[in-house]
Amino acid sequence: MRAVVLGTGMIGTTVVTELAKFPNIESVTAVDGVKASVEKCIEIAANPKVIGQVASLQTEEDITRVLKDADVAVACLPHSLSLPAISAAISTKCHLIDLVGSKFEEKMELDQAAKDAGVLIMPGCGVAPGITNFLAAQGIELLDEADEAVMICGGIPRFPVPPLWYQVVFRLESVLGLYTRPALAAENGELIKLPPLSGLEKLSFPEPVGICEAVITDAHSTAHTLKDKVKKLYEKTVRYEGHWDKMGTLAELGFLDDQPLKIDGHYITPRAFAEKVLSPKLQGSSKEDITVVRVEVSGIKNGNPTKYTWEMVDLYDHNRNITSMAKTTALPAMLLANWIARKKINAVGIVPIENVIINEHFDPFIEELRTLGIEIAFKEEVLV
Repeated sequence: MRAVVLGTGMIGTTVVTELAKFPNIESVTAVDGVKASVEKCIEIAANPKVIGQVASLQTEEDITRVLKDADVAVACLPHSLSLPAISAAISTKCHLIDLVGSKFEEKMELDQAAKDAGVLIMPGCGVAPGITNFLAAQGIELLDEADEAVMICGGIPRFPVPPLWYQVVFRLESVLGLYTRPALAAENGELIKLPPLSGLEKLSFPEPVGICEAVITDAHSTAHTLKDKVKKLYEKTVRYEGHWDKMGTLAELGFLDDQPLKIDGHYITPRAFAEKVLSPKLQGSSKEDITVVRVEVSGIKNGNPTKYTWEMVDLYDHNRNITSMAKTTALPAMLLANWIARKKINAVGIVPIENVIINEHFDPFIEELRTLGIEIAFKEEVLV
């Protein structure tokens, strides 16, 4: 099969490099609007099956031109280009794995068009959303009656520094939404929205992480797909102690607002100003990072209160020379693209990952992640 990867940043380059290693993949075209980024991707991949292409990816029409001869694609693009990429994939009859999980309801409106085109579109296929989604779904499947599913994830620095104890591994503009946007969750079969920064709790992970804090953030597609299968479902994002309180104060004071202010005759949003001020404070002292995941699903199994827990503490990947967040985001998406190429997934339409990597697909996918260096521990507890 001919594959295309849209975007050649660290995540896209990882997808290109790993996907090209599979014998069933005929070619991988790495596409980006920046020539230097494409050239660096080709150099890192070091595989004759990788083809570089410099092309604009700013509109649906741009992406359509790139996908016209492809069989499967992986979109490593900003949130704003997720829907255009999906529409382009449908029009070109190209299967698509998308890292972005936002605007799920809008994407589901394209479900019939994807089915008519005979293509599979899978949104939200990174670590969170992504890995956390199918772990929660599998836990629910294993129980006779599911009471609660909690998905916890965070990308944190290996060597945190004050004052915010955090460093940006993706786009700062995306991170800032966590502090201001209501969080989608599910309770008793209904979608609910919780205030930003609610549900603050302390928790700990194995060394080298230690004590952290987490707040409720958006549960993405799982709030829609799993709300009728579990009584309560939500997602939490992890940071080191003190981070949420400091950022919450900035949000409360209006520094993260989007409403433009006129200052000395010029209009600027407080958030744009905050991005400029905070950006150098969020670079960290090292490129090394840690990705933590904990998914807990509790309920009744064989008449007994039971809890399933999956946990991952993943460190910077020195062998691939990439961040843990890039690795744990790129590899699930890459594997899904290869599974489509191998015809291990035969669904069509807009299908979230939690509807696919469960039951008979769950253990094989976990095992393939393990062989690629993503270790997820599992524990079952029968509660008294």
